[in-house]
Amino acid sequence: MSADNQQERLDSYIAGYVDGEGSFHVAIQKVAHVRFGYQLLPEFHVSQNLDYAKTLSVIRSRFGCGYIKPNHAKSKIDKSWVFVVRNRKDLLFKVIPFFTKHRLLSPKNQDFTKFAFIVKAMNKKSHFTKAGFVKLLRIAFSMNRNGQYRKQCLSNVFKNLESSTTIR
Repeated sequence: MSADNQQERLDSYIAGYVDGEGSFHVAIQKVAHVRFGYQLLPEFHVSQNLDYAKTLSVIRSRFGCGYIKPNHAKSKIDKSWVFVVRNRKDLLFKVIPFFTKHRLLSPKNQDFTKFAFIVKAMNKKSHFTKAGFVKLLRIAFSMNRNGQYRKQCLSNVFKNLESSTTIR
Protein backbone atom coordinates (compact mmCIF):
# COMPACT_ATOMS: atom_id res chain seq x y z
CA MET A 1 0.00 0.00 0.00
CA SER A 2 1.44 3.41 -0.93
CA ALA A 3 2.09 6.15 1.63
CA ASP A 4 -0.47 8.36 -0.12
CA ASN A 5 -3.10 5.63 0.16
CA GLN A 6 -2.29 5.14 3.86
CA GLN A 7 -2.59 8.88 4.47
CA GLU A 8 -5.92 9.00 2.64
CA ARG A 9 -7.22 6.07 4.71
CA LEU A 10 -6.11 7.78 7.94
CA ASP A 11 -7.76 11.04 6.86
CA SER A 12 -11.00 9.23 6.04
CA TYR A 13 -10.86 7.45 9.39
CA ILE A 14 -10.35 10.76 11.21
CA ALA A 15 -13.24 12.40 9.34
CA GLY A 16 -15.53 9.53 10.28
CA TYR A 17 -14.32 9.57 13.86
CA VAL A 18 -14.97 13.31 14.14
CA ASP A 19 -18.39 12.84 12.55
CA GLY A 20 -19.26 10.71 15.59
CA GLU A 21 -17.17 12.13 18.44
CA GLY A 22 -16.20 15.65 17.36
CA SER A 23 -17.67 19.10 17.62
CA PHE A 24 -17.28 22.49 15.99
CA HIS A 25 -18.27 25.07 18.54
CA VAL A 26 -18.15 28.83 19.03
CA ALA A 27 -18.17 29.74 22.71
CA ILE A 28 -19.57 33.11 23.68
CA GLN A 29 -17.73 34.46 26.71
CA LYS A 30 -18.64 37.57 28.67
CA VAL A 31 -15.52 39.73 28.91
CA ALA A 32 -15.66 43.27 30.25
CA HIS A 33 -12.66 44.69 28.38
CA VAL A 34 -13.71 43.80 24.80
CA ARG A 35 -15.65 46.05 22.45
CA PHE A 36 -19.13 44.51 22.79
CA GLY A 37 -18.72 42.89 26.22
CA TYR A 38 -18.57 39.40 24.68
CA GLN A 39 -15.91 37.41 22.92
CA LEU A 40 -16.42 34.72 20.27
CA LEU A 41 -14.14 31.73 20.82
CA PRO A 42 -14.19 29.16 18.00
CA GLU A 43 -12.97 25.71 18.94
CA PHE A 44 -12.80 22.27 17.44
CA HIS A 45 -12.75 19.30 19.76
CA VAL A 46 -12.95 15.53 19.77
CA SER A 47 -13.64 13.61 22.96
CA GLN A 48 -13.10 9.99 23.92
CA ASN A 49 -13.07 7.77 26.98
CA LEU A 50 -9.67 7.18 28.54
CA ASP A 51 -9.33 3.61 27.25
CA TYR A 52 -9.60 4.88 23.65
CA ALA A 53 -7.76 8.18 24.18
CA LYS A 54 -4.77 7.02 22.10
CA THR A 55 -6.89 7.85 19.05
CA LEU A 56 -6.83 11.50 20.16
CA SER A 57 -3.02 11.43 19.98
CA VAL A 58 -3.23 10.11 16.41
CA ILE A 59 -5.62 12.94 15.49
CA ARG A 60 -3.44 15.55 17.22
CA SER A 61 -0.39 14.23 15.40
CA ARG A 62 -2.20 14.38 12.03
CA PHE A 63 -3.26 18.01 12.55
CA GLY A 64 0.05 19.04 14.10
CA CYS A 65 -1.63 21.38 16.56
CA GLY A 66 -3.93 21.54 19.56
CA TYR A 67 -3.70 19.79 22.89
CA ILE A 68 -5.23 16.89 24.80
CA LYS A 69 -6.66 17.28 28.30
CA PRO A 70 -9.23 15.73 30.62
CA ASN A 71 -12.67 16.75 29.35
CA HIS A 72 -14.01 17.68 32.79
CA ALA A 73 -10.99 17.54 35.09
CA LYS A 74 -12.99 18.14 38.29
CA SER A 75 -15.71 15.61 37.51
CA LYS A 76 -15.68 12.33 39.40
CA ILE A 77 -18.02 10.80 36.81
CA ASP A 78 -16.71 12.03 33.44
CA LYS A 79 -13.32 10.46 32.81
CA SER A 80 -13.20 11.29 29.12
CA TRP A 81 -10.37 13.16 27.43
CA VAL A 82 -10.61 15.77 24.71
CA PHE A 83 -8.43 16.99 21.86
CA VAL A 84 -8.91 20.75 21.45
CA VAL A 85 -7.86 23.27 18.80
CA ARG A 86 -8.56 26.92 19.62
CA ASN A 87 -5.75 28.73 17.86
CA ARG A 88 -7.45 30.65 15.06
CA LYS A 89 -4.59 30.18 12.58
CA ASP A 90 -4.59 26.45 13.20
CA LEU A 91 -8.35 26.38 12.71
CA LEU A 92 -8.05 28.45 9.54
CA PHE A 93 -5.09 26.69 7.93
CA LYS A 94 -5.26 23.11 9.27
CA VAL A 95 -8.69 22.13 10.59
CA ILE A 96 -10.95 23.92 8.10
CA PRO A 97 -9.03 22.80 4.98
CA PHE A 98 -9.00 19.21 6.30
CA PHE A 99 -12.79 19.06 6.71
CA THR A 100 -13.36 20.96 3.48
CA LYS A 101 -11.49 18.17 1.71
CA HIS A 102 -12.83 15.33 3.89
CA ARG A 103 -16.48 16.26 4.16
CA LEU A 104 -18.51 15.01 7.11
CA LEU A 105 -21.54 12.90 6.19
CA SER A 106 -23.83 13.68 9.12
CA PRO A 107 -25.76 16.89 9.82
CA LYS A 108 -22.62 17.91 11.75
CA ASN A 109 -21.34 19.10 8.37
CA GLN A 110 -23.79 22.03 8.62
CA ASP A 111 -22.17 23.03 11.91
CA PHE A 112 -18.77 22.75 10.26
CA THR A 113 -19.88 25.02 7.40
CA LYS A 114 -21.13 27.65 9.87
CA PHE A 115 -17.99 27.24 11.98
CA ALA A 116 -15.74 27.75 8.93
CA PHE A 117 -17.73 30.84 7.94
CA ILE A 118 -17.33 32.34 11.44
CA VAL A 119 -13.59 31.62 11.66
CA LYS A 120 -12.99 33.09 8.18
CA ALA A 121 -15.13 36.15 8.99
CA MET A 122 -13.21 36.69 12.23
CA ASN A 123 -9.96 36.45 10.29
CA LYS A 124 -11.27 39.35 8.17
CA LYS A 125 -12.17 41.16 11.45
CA SER A 126 -15.90 41.16 10.66
CA HIS A 127 -16.63 40.82 14.37
CA PHE A 128 -15.11 44.26 15.01
CA THR A 129 -18.29 45.97 13.81
CA LYS A 130 -21.52 45.62 15.74
CA ALA A 131 -23.43 44.37 12.69
CA GLY A 132 -20.72 41.80 11.96
CA PHE A 133 -20.54 40.69 15.57
CA VAL A 134 -24.32 40.26 15.80
CA LYS A 135 -24.37 38.28 12.54
CA LEU A 136 -21.66 35.90 13.78
CA LEU A 137 -23.37 35.63 17.17
CA ARG A 138 -26.64 34.57 15.50
CA ILE A 139 -24.83 31.99 13.39
CA ALA A 140 -23.00 30.64 16.47
CA PHE A 141 -26.31 30.24 18.31
CA SER A 142 -27.78 28.36 15.33
CA MET A 143 -25.07 25.70 15.62
CA ASN A 144 -25.07 22.51 17.69
CA ARG A 145 -28.81 21.91 17.71
CA ASN A 146 -29.63 25.61 17.91
CA GLY A 147 -27.57 26.12 21.04
CA GLN A 148 -29.72 23.87 23.20
CA TYR A 149 -26.77 23.14 25.52
CA ARG A 150 -25.73 26.76 25.96
CA LYS A 151 -25.82 28.24 29.45
CA GLN A 152 -27.31 31.51 28.17
CA CYS A 153 -30.00 32.13 25.61
CA LEU A 154 -29.46 34.50 22.71
CA SER A 155 -31.98 37.05 24.00
CA ASN A 156 -30.00 37.43 27.27
CA VAL A 157 -26.79 37.94 25.34
CA PHE A 158 -28.52 40.60 23.21
CA LYS A 159 -29.81 42.37 26.34
CA ASN A 160 -26.31 42.46 27.81
CA LEU A 161 -24.85 43.41 24.45
CA GLU A 162 -27.20 46.39 24.20
CA SER A 163 -26.44 47.59 27.73
CA SER A 164 -22.69 47.18 27.31
CA THR A 165 -22.62 49.07 23.99
CA THR A 166 -24.78 51.90 25.36
CA ILE A 167 -22.46 52.36 28.32
CA ARG A 168 -19.32 52.58 26.20
